[in-house]
Amino acid sequence: MKMLRGLLFFVFTSAMCSLFTADARADFRICNNSASRISISLSYTDGTNWTTEGWWNLKPNACEPLLRGPLAAQYYYVYAMDEQGGEWKGKAFMCTLDREFKIDGREDCYARGYDRTGFFEIDTGKDAKNWTVQLTDPSKPPNGQ
Repeated sequence: MKMLRGLLFFVFTSAMCSLFTADARADFRICNNSASRISISLSYTDGTNWTTEGWWNLKPNACEPLLRGPLAAQYYYVYAMDEQGGEWKGKAFMCTLDREFKIDGREDCYARGYDRTGFFEIDTGKDAKNWTVQLTDPSKPPNGQ
């Protein structure tokens, strides 16, 4: 239940940041609002083909664009983990590796020699040009609760 509340909190925060950041560039960004360094993997589609990339390493209290330029899709998928074993995950399975990677396609992960990892979905809306995801400590309840 705590993980679900945390997920809802950062999705809401992501939407608010995208709407109210005056100097935001047209990028897909991740902000690490946790106390630990995190590693991030991102999956996205061009409408026909799926691509999954990893790993970006992000220090505590830092933000980084993972994709530069206006958003090309409505849905993006993220998996992240911290140094203490915390995870931000979901039920959309993508292919990954435990080292730097860029993988085309999301099917037959094991047969192609990849791991299969659960990502959570980010719905940016139909007309968003930029988006920022705020990751908070997975073990802590959202602020104010």
